[in-house]
Amino acid sequence: MNPIRIGILGYGNLGRGIELAVAANDDMELVGVFTRRDPATVHPLGENVAVWPATELAAHTDDIDVLMLAGGSATDLPEQTPAAAALYNVVDSFDTHANIPAHFAAVDAVARETGHVAVISVGWDPGMFSVSRVYANAIMPNGADYTFWGRGVSQGHSDAIRRIPGVVDARQYTVPVPEALEAVRSGANPELTTRQKHTRECFVVAEEGADTAAIEEAIVTMPNYFADYDTTVTFISQEELDRDHAGIPHGGSVIRTGTTGAAGENTHVIEYSLKLDSNPEFTGSVLVACARACWRMACAGETGCRTIFDIAPALLSPMTPEELRAKML
Repeated sequence: MNPIRIGILGYGNLGRGIELAVAANDDMELVGVFTRRDPATVHPLGENVAVWPATELAAHTDDIDVLMLAGGSATDLPEQTPAAAALYNVVDSFDTHANIPAHFAAVDAVARETGHVAVISVGWDPGMFSVSRVYANAIMPNGADYTFWGRGVSQGHSDAIRRIPGVVDARQYTVPVPEALEAVRSGANPELTTRQKHTRECFVVAEEGADTAAIEEAIVTMPNYFADYDTTVTFISQEELDRDHAGIPHGGSVIRTGTTGAAGENTHVIEYSLKLDSNPEFTGSVLVACARACWRMACAGETGCRTIFDIAPALLSPMTPEELRAKML
C-alpha cells in the first residue's frame, strides 16, 4: 500500500503538531507545507518536505491525498476550508461550537460539488469530548452533562491579554474548581454557574513603567473572557514567563451523571478525561487519525462533509477491522 500523502496549510503550533503526528504513522508521509510566510523562513523537520506559498494551493492537487488545515477558527478556517475543499480532501479543527452547523453546510456544498471528502471540527473539543458526550447520553438518557477544561493554557485568552496596552507577553490558565469537580463526580448533579466551575490564572509581563493596576482591571473586567470568572493576575518578568510557562499543556473532563432503576435509585457516573502536555501535538494527532478516515472514505467513493460523529472508529485506525476485532476479543 502506498502511504497517504499529506499536505499542511499553515505551520504554526498546530501545523508542527500535525507534522510530528504524520511522522509517527507508517502509513502516511508529509509531502509539503503551504505557508503565508516567506517559504525560505519555514523549515519542516523532514528533509524531503517541500515548502510552498499558500497562493500556490491549486498547483499541487496531484501531489496530495489529504490537506490538513492548521489555521485558526476565528478568521482562517471559515474561508480556507471551503476554498481548500474545492481542490482537495481536507481535515480541519474548526472549534467555534455555535458556528459548526453553518461551517458544515458551507464546506459540504463545495465538497459534494467537487467530489471531495471534508472532515471538520476534529480535535479534542470538539472531537474526542464530543464523542464521549454522545455515547454517555445514549447510554444514560436520564442525567446531566458537565465539562471541565484544564488546568491548561488558553491560547485565545492569552492573546486577548497581550492585546491590552502595556502588556508585553502573557499566559492564561483555565483551572477547574476542585469542589465543583468533586461534587459532580459524586453524582450529586449540582447546578453550577460559570464562576463556580472554573477560575482563571493570568501571568503577565508588563512594559517598564506600565500601570499594572490598570492592566489588572482591564483583564478582570474583560467581557466574554474574564468578567464571569474569579480571576487572579500575577505580574512576572519575561525571564520567569519563558522559564516557567513555555509549554502549552491542556486537558479536561467530560462527565455524565445519571440514574437507573424503577425509582432512579442507582447513580452512575461516566467520565472521559485528558491530560495533555502539548495541546497542539495532541490535536494534531487527532487530525491525522481523521485524515486516514478521510482518505478511506474518499477511496470508497464518498463525497461531502463529515464530523467525528459520522466516522466509524475502524476508519481511524491503521489496523484492519479484523485485527481490531481480534484485539478486542
